[in-house]
Amino acid sequence: MDQNLIQAIVRGETSLGIEFGSTRIKAVLMDHHFNTICSSSYEWENQLIGGYWTYHIDEMIHGLQQTYHYLKQEIEKKYGVTIQKIGSIGCSAMMQGYIALDQNGELLVPFRTWRNATTGKAASELTEKFQFKIPERWSIAHLYQAILNGEEHVTNINYITTLSGYIHRLLTGSKAIGIGDASGMFPIDESTLEYHEDMLKKFDDIIADKGYTWNLKDILPKVYTAGEHAGYLSEAGARLLDPSGNLESNIPLCPPEGDAGTGMVATNSVQKRTGNISVGTSIFAMIVLDKNLSTVYPEIDIVTTPDGNPVAMVLANNCSSDINAWVDLFREFYEAMGQKPDMNQLFNVLFNEALKADADGGGLLSYGYYSGENITGIAKGRPLFVRSPESRFNLANFMRVHLFAAFAALRLGLDILTQKEHVTIEHIWAHGGLFKTPLVAQKMCASALNIPVSVMSTAGEGGAWGMAILASYMVNKQQHEGLAEYLTTKVFIDAEGQEVSPNSADVNGFALFMERYTEGLAIEQSAVDHFVENGKKA
Repeated sequence: MDQNLIQAIVRGETSLGIEFGSTRIKAVLMDHHFNTICSSSYEWENQLIGGYWTYHIDEMIHGLQQTYHYLKQEIEKKYGVTIQKIGSIGCSAMMQGYIALDQNGELLVPFRTWRNATTGKAASELTEKFQFKIPERWSIAHLYQAILNGEEHVTNINYITTLSGYIHRLLTGSKAIGIGDASGMFPIDESTLEYHEDMLKKFDDIIADKGYTWNLKDILPKVYTAGEHAGYLSEAGARLLDPSGNLESNIPLCPPEGDAGTGMVATNSVQKRTGNISVGTSIFAMIVLDKNLSTVYPEIDIVTTPDGNPVAMVLANNCSSDINAWVDLFREFYEAMGQKPDMNQLFNVLFNEALKADADGGGLLSYGYYSGENITGIAKGRPLFVRSPESRFNLANFMRVHLFAAFAALRLGLDILTQKEHVTIEHIWAHGGLFKTPLVAQKMCASALNIPVSVMSTAGEGGAWGMAILASYMVNKQQHEGLAEYLTTKVFIDAEGQEVSPNSADVNGFALFMERYTEGLAIEQSAVDHFVENGKKA
């Protein structure tokens, strides 16, 4: 047993990253060499309640406590010590969405996640007034839509934030947010690294006749950049995280960040002209810009890295949910045959079948739209699988076409950057659970984007590990050491990634699939218009 590592745990020479993803809450405890000591997770799922995708506050807290409990338990089992000290902590969560609190810190309405496509009118009006793309997912779009809807809770707002900012406040009492996550609430001014003052004023002018007692700046969290201290674990926060009472308070917390920011960190993609892809329930590409775009595009969001550089973000609402559902169906069949499936093996077997498929997926077509898809303009979720009598319907093609579909909407958004703005993307780093099966999703991704794609060994750890790095950076950086330098010269100095380049047959096959995909969007829209659920059109 490594006595040095045990002593590091006892002395608190560690960093803890916690991330609230769309299907898992995950924690990673990391040493000062950026190695994962231990990780844990808790599975949860969003629910569609009252017309909004949400997670209940009680499950947020229960999931946080369980995730930490599993981590603590595993440390005790492996190393024979109980965590009492941690060097630094960071909280991350899925970006955007809307959490509105009253003066007592109580939720005014259930958490509205990024997945809700209910703010179209607000997003469109604000984009026009600001001449800056305001996505439907952003907090300001949710707030303005609530105002347009005449929702009573708006009058009582004391504070709005994201999920990461909410968890951070529970642990520290501080109304703080990292600049990357803040850029998914309201536009950021690159020159000041704060909310854009002119746009703040425009918004207040727009709602001046409503008579609210608050102005926008006062109800937004304070913006912090990577490396700054954003509060300390309070006594109440320590008991919330660890009800056993073992964990000490007064641990420094770094600015809470969104999953886009932690994905950039986890793939060393914060420097200009670098890029990464993060896959999960949604999929997004982050391309760090070296120049401003020439115009506003509905498909492209402008956000920032955790240290404030502008980023073109292409986000598709849907990625792996439909794949997971089909794999679960195969699991049910396996169990009906009297077998006990190993889910990792099941994913590996099914994914590897895709490598045996026809290059275009055999004429099959899939839309994994569990929710509305902003890039293709589909308002509601209708997962759909389509084939003709002439399609080559076999397991290999079935799996390939679902993997192709996971990257299809993203490809449409990236085409705008590369073809209209002539943004050069020489290489992409990818991370997320879809890449746990070696090479398969990576190969499909390279074919879909026609760009070399690399996956690091930490791809499965994803954002929680990236959040732990940001926590480490806050307490271990040298004076004037920037985040990009810290990542390149320390975190990733010995990192190795496996690169897959696209081959012409697969690229041409994906192009044929994309012809079907774009032509077939009318079928998907028809499913939205005519599919009857629970006796009525949903």
